[in-house]
Amino acid sequence: MAEHFDVVICGGAIMGSSVAWALTRDPAWTGRVLVVEKDPTYARSATTLSAASIRQQFSTPENIRLSRYGIEVIRDLKTLFGPEADIGFVERGYLTLASPAGVPILEANHRVQQAGGADIELLEPDAIARRWPWMSLDGIARAAYGRSGEGWFDAHMLLDLVRRAARAGGAVYAQAAVTGIDRVGDRITGVTLSDGRRIACDAFVDAAGPAAGDVARLAGLDLPVEPRKRCVFVVHCREEVPGLPMLIDGTAVASGVYVRPEGRFHICGVSPDEADDARADDDDFEVDYRLYEDVIWPALATRIPAFESLKLVRAWAGHYDFHTFDHNAVIGRHPQVTNFVFCNGFSGHGIQQGPAAGRAVAELLVHGAFRSIDLTVFGYDRLAAGRKVEELNII
Repeated sequence: MAEHFDVVICGGAIMGSSVAWALTRDPAWTGRVLVVEKDPTYARSATTLSAASIRQQFSTPENIRLSRYGIEVIRDLKTLFGPEADIGFVERGYLTLASPAGVPILEANHRVQQAGGADIELLEPDAIARRWPWMSLDGIARAAYGRSGEGWFDAHMLLDLVRRAARAGGAVYAQAAVTGIDRVGDRITGVTLSDGRRIACDAFVDAAGPAAGDVARLAGLDLPVEPRKRCVFVVHCREEVPGLPMLIDGTAVASGVYVRPEGRFHICGVSPDEADDARADDDDFEVDYRLYEDVIWPALATRIPAFESLKLVRAWAGHYDFHTFDHNAVIGRHPQVTNFVFCNGFSGHGIQQGPAAGRAVAELLVHGAFRSIDLTVFGYDRLAAGRKVEELNII
């Protein structure tokens, strides 16, 4: 007879581990949870290969609330995980630059952010020049800056804390892949693992990151989430660039290029042009150095003259769990197969929203409804209805 778990979670990175952690923390939870993760080193995980940043500069209230809970967790690390807990959080904010054409969107987003309690200020070019005198103002009409609640951290350390807490709470981790999903009518009844085991379950959570679409297809469900490659470049500058925040250049000068400090170095990147941004092969982690040479470096040198002398130190490539429908998360039950629960498709902002998304899914599983944040807007049923979530601050 197959071993039985109340909940099987496919994927043990930040999403899956956050669901497991939230389940085991809920006083009303009395069941057994299994987290299936094929690579416990997380060497190719979207979580650990990300730029590991957190922001509140979104245009969708629910995205703001998800990340605000992420900040709460970061601020309360020692209470939640113990006195030694640390993820190296640097709270220095995002600085989002806008061209004249982008100012109306920046201002509209700011109104939503203020209503959501985010500590974001709008800056005119003269204020930018005073605060960051090393920056060229070419093409900048206005900027938004996160005075608090934004920054960056160590993704490995956060994942390790959440995973250890989930295990301490009773979650079981299995090193395997889900190779089959048993479905009887509108119910998931169990899974088959790559090690040959068959596991019966009462509910299944798809937290498989870039592979989430493939996992959903094992149950005969369509989910437009796929891996998209993103490259991160580590550079060294001979000159000091004091107080550099996470800089997102939305002007014509740089067209989406970002850069931030990382110790004595900096990391930078940009999304490829839409025409070149195709589904990545599962094993394609080759860095596209043309992005750095042709797009990123020229843009950074124009915006920050000191970066003309940048030296490329190293680079890596990772995969986004890219939701092709609207680039936003899919969170909640399938409308017909109601014990199949989605927690994926975050398209690059997953690690900052993992704790809140995990809590939301746990609430669905334990209490039958969202309690902390109503995330109905991210439900699967919007796909069939053609109802896109129009998040304007996609990076």
